[in-house]
Amino acid sequence: MKILVGYRGVNVGKDLLAIAASHARAFDGQVIVVTSMRGGPNTDPKEVKEAEDNLAHIQSFFKEKHIPCDTHLLVRGMEPGEDIVRFADENQVDEIIIGVRSRSKVGKLLFGSTSQVVILQAGCPVVTVK
Repeated sequence: MKILVGYRGVNVGKDLLAIAASHARAFDGQVIVVTSMRGGPNTDPKEVKEAEDNLAHIQSFFKEKHIPCDTHLLVRGMEPGEDIVRFADENQVDEIIIGVRSRSKVGKLLFGSTSQVVILQAGCPVVTVK
């Protein structure tokens, strides 16, 4: 089973990683952690370095748990939601785990644009984490 985690390096990310580890153990799966940056070739090198460092840290987290993990920094000039869905399709992912956030009463009815796109367009089950 291939489990994709859409990771932005924020606090909810720790919960995403814990759930991914749990699912990988339960289903004898591998984890693919993806960070998508919409800037394309114009992305700030500092932001790219920070994202690469975060992904390296995540890889060691899964290595310590003896869970196969690949990480990918996507800088393809796409909106993150579309990028994650396309990457999942390209890699025949079985499940996507992504964080959602709500900031207001109205926000509770609508997810962020990235998670909304993933939930509505993914060709596989999507697990959301608040």
